[in-house]
Amino acid sequence: MRSYKDLDAWKNAMQLVKEIYLLTKKFPKEELYALTSQTKRAAVSVPSNIAEGLGRQYKKDALQFLHISRGSLYELETLLNIAVMVEIITEEEFNNIIPALEKALQVLNGFINYNQKADLK
Repeated sequence: MRSYKDLDAWKNAMQLVKEIYLLTKKFPKEELYALTSQTKRAAVSVPSNIAEGLGRQYKKDALQFLHISRGSLYELETLLNIAVMVEIITEEEFNNIIPALEKALQVLNGFINYNQKADLK
């Protein structure tokens, strides 16, 4: 089996983490332990769960962690929507980061589907 570091799903998720960290630097200080922290944790959860899943011995366990990773992407999108709603970030900032999030989701979904189909064979 190849390393999780070779996976496009992990690479895209890592790039998204970088973009989220840069974006959250602009969040107000009073949000440090609230929306800022939660947004960073959701972003970090994505590549972390991909890596942990690939480190598991059983494919069923790996798929579970990939699904958790996907859930974290949806959580991240929701947190970013909240940040727009409460005017912490602008629509433009939101729209600039969404393509990276959508790409991470698309590639991760493809990886999940590939692994589920391989499991059926």
